[in-house]
Amino acid sequence: RAWQSKNDAKAEWRQNRQTCPNFNGLQPMHKPFSTGLVWFRRDLRVADNAALFHALKNCTKVHCVFVFDTEILQHLPSQDRRVAFIRESLVELDELLRAVALQAGVEASLAAQLGLIVLHGNTLKEIPHLAKQIEAQAVFANHDDEPAALGRDAQVRGGLANAGIAFHTYKDHVVFERQEVLTLAGNPYTVFTPYKNAWLKKIQPEDLAAHPVAEHASALVPRPAQFRLPVPTLPDIDFENIDLKALHYKSGVSGAQALLEDFLHRIDRYEETRNFPAIKGPSYLSVHLRFGTISIRQLALEAWRRYKTSEGASVWLSELIWRDFYAQILANFPHVTERCFKPDYDAIPWDHGPHGKALFAAWCEGRTGYPLVDAAMAQINQTGYMHNRLRMVVASFLTKDLGVDWRWGEKYFAQHLIDFDLSANNGGWQWASSSGCDAQPYFRIFNPVTQSEKFDPKGKFIKRYLPQLAALEGADIHAPWEAKPLALQAAGITLGKDYPLPVVNHAEAREKTLARYAVVKKSS
Repeated sequence: RAWQSKNDAKAEWRQNRQTCPNFNGLQPMHKPFSTGLVWFRRDLRVADNAALFHALKNCTKVHCVFVFDTEILQHLPSQDRRVAFIRESLVELDELLRAVALQAGVEASLAAQLGLIVLHGNTLKEIPHLAKQIEAQAVFANHDDEPAALGRDAQVRGGLANAGIAFHTYKDHVVFERQEVLTLAGNPYTVFTPYKNAWLKKIQPEDLAAHPVAEHASALVPRPAQFRLPVPTLPDIDFENIDLKALHYKSGVSGAQALLEDFLHRIDRYEETRNFPAIKGPSYLSVHLRFGTISIRQLALEAWRRYKTSEGASVWLSELIWRDFYAQILANFPHVTERCFKPDYDAIPWDHGPHGKALFAAWCEGRTGYPLVDAAMAQINQTGYMHNRLRMVVASFLTKDLGVDWRWGEKYFAQHLIDFDLSANNGGWQWASSSGCDAQPYFRIFNPVTQSEKFDPKGKFIKRYLPQLAALEGADIHAPWEAKPLALQAAGITLGKDYPLPVVNHAEAREKTLARYAVVKKSS
């Protein structure tokens, strides 16, 4: 009996050890840190937030912070849709922290005093300083693999280490990151289809399981008195107010969930509708993925559950896997932020002179004379969003019709897209210019007229953003310069006055592009 009792005790000890990593065999699990600080960045939600979960699980007391980083903000225009989106999302995040604490049993009087600490300053100074002020032993954040962010985190880590404070980071922005999906030779994938196949082979339900934040939310504690302030307004941080509702953006976690619920009703038709900009086809969740107001695990799980029975869900899952693919390309090949993924393509002689700059200005301002291109540029300039099919069309047009460096277009998108994400934006531009990994062949050149006829056949999208062309019908809406004089007169359009003539002839531009890319053909 004594032998049996001893073995039972060992079995119980082993079980406790497995279920509770910090179990010491003598007392209940002890949290390793008394005070922790969660640093929100591109993960503006409470539910299924990896860093928040680990902080709550490992700290007796947890505070939360977001920093409006002046080193980033100083380069932005005074009206910036992304800053406005972040600000509105922070207001909701602040409320959600109090709500989840209440649900976890925190007294109402204490829950009312907790919430998000929002700072405005240099992150390199603010995070270590705040951590010391609240006597934190550890700071928790989620990974950000953009080169500038990695440099920032390294400096913050050093500043915290000097004060004896730990810095823990976690995967949260993608399903599989960095080198989690590798070839049999142990190298990062550079071609999408094999990557996708490996991704699908590797994925398991636990990879998409949500972090149970609510179960541990009682560790949230009131903010110090000097930080019990509302989220600053845009003027408080030197920005002008923007009405996101007028732009039809729904910010925050609630906005993301509303969009997801709407999309799930039409996900089965995604493959049929996603390429037509005048149709409600996309999920419109890209901005929420960018700022983490929704979990990638939640979205991937919704798609994964359906992908074998729904073509629409299967295609949407592929789009989410593309996102992981480009993120791991950036993490493993950071040179893509400045140079072509394929070194040979750095030899392409782009038009960087006055002529190229004039063509680039026409592209930016939507006056190329090609209606679908100009309508797409009007969309991004007016709303900060551009339909994905149109992103491919305008990128191909800039690089292969106008002969302008893809980096110029990439930078313009980075300045104007509300859903700008470095890895996806870079991957998309290098795909269109044929300089990236698994890119379209250099000789594949979109014809902007046939793209218009195929994906906006009735010109509904064009007419929405180019009302001066609204009276044109049939083929004329796609190529006004080919319209008969009477048709233009009836529509009240004088080309060169009411709408520009084409800045290039597509057929001629195509031949010039093939000659320009000849340096690549020779080197290969």
